Amino acid sequence: MKFIISSSLLLKSLQAIQGVINASNTLPILDDFLFDLKDSELTITSSDLETTMSVTIKPDKAEEPGSIAVPAKILVETLKTFGEIPVSFTMNESNLNVELSAGDGKYKLAGHKSDEYPKTPALENATSLELNGSVLSNAINKTIFATGNDELRMVLSGVFCELSSDDITFVATDAHKLVRYKRTDAHSEESASFVLPKKPLNILKGVLASQETPVKIEYNRTNAFFTFGNITLVCRLIDGKYPNYDAVIPKDNPNKLTIDRMSLLTSIRRVSIFANQSTHQIRFKISGKELILSAEDIDFAKESKDRLTCNYEGDDLEIGFNSKFLLEMLNNIDTEEVLIEMSAPNRAGILTPVGNENKDEDILMLVMPVMLNK
Repeated sequence: MKFIISSSLLLKSLQAIQGVINASNTLPILDDFLFDLKDSELTITSSDLETTMSVTIKPDKAEEPGSIAVPAKILVETLKTFGEIPVSFTMNESNLNVELSAGDGKYKLAGHKSDEYPKTPALENATSLELNGSVLSNAINKTIFATGNDELRMVLSGVFCELSSDDITFVATDAHKLVRYKRTDAHSEESASFVLPKKPLNILKGVLASQETPVKIEYNRTNAFFTFGNITLVCRLIDGKYPNYDAVIPKDNPNKLTIDRMSLLTSIRRVSIFANQSTHQIRFKISGKELILSAEDIDFAKESKDRLTCNYEGDDLEIGFNSKFLLEMLNNIDTEEVLIEMSAPNRAGILTPVGNENKDEDILMLVMPVMLNK
């Protein structure tokens, strides 16, 4: 196996798929990239058994097809030191040595047998749809922060995707906060739902950022396949039934608070410095056109209070929230103003953007209240 390729093209391709490789693996072979040269095309694969990612590139010159697993870390670190130069790869099949030649330098490393590398799952009985890359990236961005980390409730650690002929909905929750992101400009011919794990979504988010590339999504009962440009990502779906998220969204919320998003964000950030660092509790006291934010930490004798003007319809209300959750939500809304709808101090509050210019986007964020100490 022998080929010559641009060092920057190879490095860029490896960095696109490197995120799949874990810092510590149970199988040593998973520390490697799989190089497969066939029909003058080079396919490079990374895997952690749950997620597999491949990129296909064309070398400047290719001789003798073949495949070998190459240690990922040392290869990437070496390529980072090169400028834009051609790199020659030669593999010795008898001893699995891989030799790199670049400029006046020669570098040798030990490869591993390609047949030990995990096989990419086959695509059987799959259904497909196509999404714009920036739409998918945005959907992941707006929901992934609300996923949980509880290993006993694995379904809550992923993002729930609900496909229908009218729209596509992405939902994430950790039982304390919930985000529902709906796109009416995307739909699927067949209704379906599945839970995507967090790791591959984070990788997709990074690779797809600001790309308008169409993404082909194919899925069956066990796996989801994402294809865009010269990259393919396959991930195992999280098995289990997602909770009925619609049932926890309160429908009747007579108390409506409209406020400037950045003013509220800054005020919460400032007031929460004085909050208890284990509960992050912050108090909202709303009456008339006034919102008073306050926090205290009795153990350290510190407290804070801030006043903001707002538009408010409803009865005077005092309610507690976790400031960390509110900050995450406000940071993931893009509009100048937000609407917070509430009904009672012991019921969830709902945040929605005000004046969203994208009519195809429907975002709803729910945050559970914190019991106030009287």
